[in-house]
Amino acid sequence: MAKWFQKQSRLIQILLLLIPIVNWVTEVLVRISALLEKMDLRNVLGVIFGLIIPIFGWLDLVWVLLFKHMVLCKA
Repeated sequence: MAKWFQKQSRLIQILLLLIPIVNWVTEVLVRISALLEKMDLRNVLGVIFGLIIPIFGWLDLVWVLLFKHMVLCKA
């Protein structure tokens, strides 16, 4: 799911992160799949912060606009 998300156009990524409930579901799926692909400290912290801190989704929206991947989530 993480690689699929990164292959999408920036518009699709932004739309997935803009809608509140879809944002959280997308974030959880992408972060867990990135963690399963590559278990390192960055991905572990990303899953923890993504699940605990709800405002992290809006930070991801800005981060995707700038760098085309989520914060602490690199597959």
